[in-house]
Amino acid sequence: MRLEGKTAIVTGAGSGFGAGIARKFAAEGARVMVADINSTAAEAIAAEIGGIARRVDVASAESVAEMAATAAQAFGAVDILVNNAGVTHLPSPLEEVSEADFDRVFAVNCKAVYLTARALVPAMKAHGAGAILNVASTAGLSPRPRLNWYNASKGWMITATKTMAVELAPTGVRVNAICPVAGETPLLKSILGEDTPEMRAKFLSTIPIGRFSTPEDMGNAACFLCSDEAAMITGVALEVDGGRCI
Repeated sequence: MRLEGKTAIVTGAGSGFGAGIARKFAAEGARVMVADINSTAAEAIAAEIGGIARRVDVASAESVAEMAATAAQAFGAVDILVNNAGVTHLPSPLEEVSEADFDRVFAVNCKAVYLTARALVPAMKAHGAGAILNVASTAGLSPRPRLNWYNASKGWMITATKTMAVELAPTGVRVNAICPVAGETPLLKSILGEDTPEMRAKFLSTIPIGRFSTPEDMGNAACFLCSDEAAMITGVALEVDGGRCI
C-alpha cells in the first residue's frame, strides 16, 4: 500500500501503459481518476479498479481544465499526475509526415504536458507536495529512423521533465519521466509500421532482455517514482526498456 491515501490522475489510462499504471496505483491504495479520450475505455478501467472515469482531450485547454476541476471536486487535492496519453505518426521519411500529423503528435505529446501543468501545478505548489510523471520513450533518447517527429516530441518531453523538476523542486513538487521501449499497446502497430511476426522479431532483436515492455512494467516503475520512496528523486528519465538504450 505504497500509495495509500494518495489521489492520482492518469491520462490515456483506458488502455495500454496507462491502464497498467492505473491498476498498479489502485492496488497500492491510491484513488485514481482514469482519464482518456475514449470514455467507454475509461469507464471500463475505472469500474475494474474502483476509480473515477473522465473523458478528456489532453490537447484541449478547456477539456484539461474541466478534468482538473472534476478531480479537485472528487478528491479535494490531486497528489499525483501521470501524463501518459500519447500518439505517433506512421513510420515515414521526415519530409513526408503531414503537417496535420505533426501538429497532432505535438499537441498530444507536448502541449498536453503544458496544459496539465497549468491546470494542476498551482494547487500542488500551494499544498507543498506533489508528484508528476511524464511517460516519454526510448525514442526520445535513442531515435530510430522514420519516427522522426515522434522521436522529437518524446525528447521534448524529457527536457520538459527536467525543466519542470528544477523549477518546482523548492515547492515540494517532484517531476520525473519513464522511457519505455515499445510494448503491447494500441501504439505498437503504428510504431512498427506493420505488426507482423517478422517486424516483431526484428525489433525484439534490439532489446537485450528480449521482450517488449508491458503495462505491468510501467505500473511498477511509475508507482516507485510517484511514491514517497522516491522522495529524493526528481528530474530523471528512467529507462524501462530491457537494455534497449545501451
